[in-house]
Amino acid sequence: MTTGGGVILTEAGAEFSLWSHHAEQVELCLFDARGHRELRRLRMNRDGDLHRLFVDGVKAGDRYGYRAYGPYDPDRGLWFDPAKLLVDPYAIELDRPFRHDPRLTQFGEETADLVPKAIVTRTLQAEQQPPLFTPGGLIYEISVRGFTRLHPQVPEAQRGTVAALSHPAVIAHLKRLGVDAVELMPITAWIDERHLPPLGLSNSWGYNPVALMALDPRLCPGGVPELRRTVAALRDAGIGVILDLVFNHSGESDRYGTTLSMRGIDNLSYYRHVEGDPATLVNHTGCGNTLACDHPQMRRLILDTLRHFTASAGVDGFRFDLAPILGRTSQGFEPRGETLTALLSDDLLQDRVMIAEPWDIGPGGYQLGNFPPPFLEWNDRARDTIRRYWRGDAGMTGAFATALAGSSDLFGRNGEDQTRSVNFIAAHDGFTLADLTAYAFKHNEANGEDNRDGHNDNHSWNNGVEGESHDPAVLAARKADLAALISTLFVSRGSIMLTAGDEGGRSQQGNNNAYAQDNAMTWVDWQAWDEDLIRLTAKLSALRKSCASLRDQHFFSGKGDVTWLNAAGQPMTVEDWENPSATALGMVLNGETGPQLAIIFNRGHEALEMPLPGEKGWKVLDGETQLSPVRCPARSVTILTAAD
Repeated sequence: MTTGGGVILTEAGAEFSLWSHHAEQVELCLFDARGHRELRRLRMNRDGDLHRLFVDGVKAGDRYGYRAYGPYDPDRGLWFDPAKLLVDPYAIELDRPFRHDPRLTQFGEETADLVPKAIVTRTLQAEQQPPLFTPGGLIYEISVRGFTRLHPQVPEAQRGTVAALSHPAVIAHLKRLGVDAVELMPITAWIDERHLPPLGLSNSWGYNPVALMALDPRLCPGGVPELRRTVAALRDAGIGVILDLVFNHSGESDRYGTTLSMRGIDNLSYYRHVEGDPATLVNHTGCGNTLACDHPQMRRLILDTLRHFTASAGVDGFRFDLAPILGRTSQGFEPRGETLTALLSDDLLQDRVMIAEPWDIGPGGYQLGNFPPPFLEWNDRARDTIRRYWRGDAGMTGAFATALAGSSDLFGRNGEDQTRSVNFIAAHDGFTLADLTAYAFKHNEANGEDNRDGHNDNHSWNNGVEGESHDPAVLAARKADLAALISTLFVSRGSIMLTAGDEGGRSQQGNNNAYAQDNAMTWVDWQAWDEDLIRLTAKLSALRKSCASLRDQHFFSGKGDVTWLNAAGQPMTVEDWENPSATALGMVLNGETGPQLAIIFNRGHEALEMPLPGEKGWKVLDGETQLSPVRCPARSVTILTAAD
């Protein structure tokens, strides 16, 4: 670790260090092997803003925590309370999960029996290799717990854990889909939001972290070695691992939240406050607080966390939740600010994959297209455009083509000639891909908030029946729409992301904010998947891997590399692009010797025949060869390769 804190283990013992500028005194607390009984409290020595202590005889596996002393004056942003056991921000392993309790919010109430103890850990280094994932590949977003919780071939004790991802049956499915990298939703230690336990609910997504570096014992009971083994197994199969990390807020929440770690160590330094008002936490996240990522200590903790997962587990890279927070200062978002610059220039991190969710809810929080290269960015504008096109909204043809071509309007603004878009149509947050075609409205009643939570504008449709249906015609229409959405994703230019289970038609019964549903609603039912859709996804992925023009990240030059066609098979005119009732679009990708790939999008409810260039005919993805004009079923994406 750097001088930011942590534990350095030696043969003689261990040196503990904790950073706090405002604490007057810090005590190290050592616990018994079960983490139940406090054995010793040792006053730490102050060295500037670091509180240090070397303790003889400490060994790997020992449990510890901290207590910080100073004024308790929330109106001045000071929350020191020695009755609160505090988790080391540099903890790598914890002995139990966090659980919410009102005592964690009450001054003077002892919490050592509630708070996880950090475990002294001897970390090993993973072999450092270049990332497997490269832009243009397929990212597969996984909720670790929900993905394998019901897998029939994974041993029951292993289901819902990081280790389960290395099971041969799971890897076989990933390889069948041609996954280039799995993106693991947060696996670091989190706590439930305080309103969930009274409702009998729990957070199943993990976007409410407390210890940014420690793996949650529920998901990774084997600690860093378990993660390292899983990364290695996936890598042996040609699959990279990207970690979804939360550096925008912590589970300590707002003024009425818990004191578990950074709040009790140095609230004024770790969190952003309204300028001139230390009593008021800035809430640019919607979660009650905002990490001060421009503070040197917070920046150091972020960098050390990324270095830790890179060095100890060998991951390919990182996805950053509400990423503008990383670039925020008191002046607003700064794409070339110190923290973002440090991420990209660090010797160990500079070749890692970096993906931004480019929005938060603060002023100027929507920053799509504004992150510095080589950041990839989640593209919600392409998501909404694709949804609206297939829903049948008028006047979407031009925007749809722009999204297919890599969104040059967003990523080419600064003279860049390549896209940095991560295209997706559904993600963990929102409707599943199948629910987009079955629910025109959200149905979040199970979340206990009277359906007030979650997005209201989902650009979804229901094919005439809201929710579950047994009508064969409705089911067939939904399946056709789902196939069209999956096909559109795989032929779009940029990196692409598919959420686990969407390839098999999974549903959340219309819940578009299922973060609190750790149950069958979010657990992937491997035995209920639609095999036809999985087969289609695998074929599309294989085609994408074999066709360089689909993986190319450059924007189209307009000099013969692409031809856009109207429903009559003629090059698009200005009138065609502006036609609000257009229901078909052809995209022909040309090579040096002529047309190589033709993709016809027919969102109409009638089949059409579209003439295509070339004299040798066209081979449909499923193998049939057709001469021009080619027949395109209603509500379909027809993909054809030029016949030999």
